[in-house]
Amino acid sequence: MPEGLSEGDALRLKGLRRMRALALSLLILAAIVYVLTRDHDTGWLGYVNAGSEAAMVGAIADWFAVTALFRHPLGLPIPHTAIIPKRKESLGESLQEFVADNFLKEDVIRERITSAGVGRRVGEWLVEDRHADRLVSEGSRILADALGHVRETDVAALIQEALIPRLKEEELSPVVGQLMEEVLRDDAHRGLVDLAVDELGRWLLDNHDEVAALIENRAPSWTPQWLDKRVATWVHDQVVEWVADIGRTPDHNARIALDNWLRDLAQALQNDPDTMERFERLKVRMLSQPRVSTTSVQLWEALRRALVGSLGEENGLLRTRATEEIGRLGERLIRDEALSTRVDTTISNIAAYAVNNYGHEVATIISATVNRWDGKETADRIELHVGRDLQFIRINGTVVGGLAGLVIHAASTII
Repeated sequence: MPEGLSEGDALRLKGLRRMRALALSLLILAAIVYVLTRDHDTGWLGYVNAGSEAAMVGAIADWFAVTALFRHPLGLPIPHTAIIPKRKESLGESLQEFVADNFLKEDVIRERITSAGVGRRVGEWLVEDRHADRLVSEGSRILADALGHVRETDVAALIQEALIPRLKEEELSPVVGQLMEEVLRDDAHRGLVDLAVDELGRWLLDNHDEVAALIENRAPSWTPQWLDKRVATWVHDQVVEWVADIGRTPDHNARIALDNWLRDLAQALQNDPDTMERFERLKVRMLSQPRVSTTSVQLWEALRRALVGSLGEENGLLRTRATEEIGRLGERLIRDEALSTRVDTTISNIAAYAVNNYGHEVATIISATVNRWDGKETADRIELHVGRDLQFIRINGTVVGGLAGLVIHAASTII
């Protein structure tokens, strides 16, 4: 095998050499027969002689035609030979145009992806041979390595030099107001309110003495202590009951008041100049605190360490859960035809977008690659892929030439 030749190219080269040898053997055979029968121009040997002579002519003519595509026959600079080395640039451009116009088309790509059933195949691959385990294992290793190479100084520089200055310059009050409006419209805040009410009620129950002491300390100095305790206990019980009532009643007045206040705030953050200005000043004051960047870096470091540690545990909760979810996704892609169809559609849309916007740029890889080759290399590469089939032209030329010679000789004899 020549150096640098792939296994597939080695097989092609072997097949090309075998077909060359066969075509050359037929030419040599025809030449031998012609020499042996050249003194016989009558009888059946005359037919053999005429057929072998025509076979040689056909073999040589087709050898010349095939060879002229890739090089000068016998090294002679005959005009209109070595066509591919001389025209490799136009050949690359034509091949690029052919691929772009006939293969990199939206309808072709969509049809191919749809018929291939990519979504279902991905699902089958995920559930077979523990592919999900290997996918999570490799992904975890890559992600852990990537996170491990992120330096704290780089994160701090990103936050201090890029993120915080950008947030200070950007007017965020309209964005916050729109976000609040969307949250309130979808009632997405109710879960957070319920959580806050539950936690407040639990804290009040668990800290009765602290709350009572706070109320007692606010009582006048001239009231009896036993009265302060009773009042503190009563107030605590009333607050606990009030908070519990808020948690039980979806349309409680406190909830309605909170919703109205949030809606007014959302509108003010978008439309009221005074509120917008106050919000922006508050934002700048908060972001100007040195603790903001320091705390952000510390939070990032804590998160990074936790992620790296979790990703490094082979049987850890994070990797186990990821493997389970990927396995379930694979099963759903197999069973749920609608889901696999959506996946195929999404992939088709992405591929179609790429083809429509970058198809011709992708196809330029062909011409750019061909242009980097020299003429001989281009001819050798193309001959390696199509040369074996072209040898059939030589073989057919030998056979057809011999048959034509027989017909011509027979016609001449009859005339």
